[in-house]
Amino acid sequence: MADLEKALKTLSRPGTVLLVPTETVYGLVCDWSDPSARDRIYTMKHRSENKPLAAFLPSAACAETLCGRPLPDAARRLAEALMPGPVTLIVPDRNNSTFGFRIPDHPLILALLAAYGKPLASTSANRSGEPAALNVPDACANLAEQPDCILDEGPLPGNSRASTVILVAADNSWKILREGPVSEEEIRRILS
Repeated sequence: MADLEKALKTLSRPGTVLLVPTETVYGLVCDWSDPSARDRIYTMKHRSENKPLAAFLPSAACAETLCGRPLPDAARRLAEALMPGPVTLIVPDRNNSTFGFRIPDHPLILALLAAYGKPLASTSANRSGEPAALNVPDACANLAEQPDCILDEGPLPGNSRASTVILVAADNSWKILREGPVSEEEIRRILS
């Protein structure tokens, strides 16, 4: 897998950002613990600093480690039923704030997470407020600067949408923050 080796080599350098495909839209990723790379993503997207990046993770157990507390039962059930897949869960963290994570259902991203062994900070590869990018030329055209590594797997289907974002509170109440491929009916069925 030449793309995987290229991505791993790029991630080994501090401050680097990758443009990658997912099963939903093209995204920007960097090492979760690299503040300079995270800052670059905000600059590239013209993203407000008060909008946190989500983590791409290999498992829901990793989410508990990063957020510093057990997942609410509803979040655990949604993760078991829907991940890997087109859903982002936002859960409480140990600092009385929130932590968002996703396990993309894309072979290249799953292989990258397994080989890299660390979480990735992620967001869609589009300027904030603009439509999500379904191909590399659209992604690159809308960014303030270019990523260090581009993994181009061609255009995504025209009906692709960014992940469904679900906020799950400590008391297991939940609400959809962004509608996407996973419907409210499906969420209710899983949690009933």
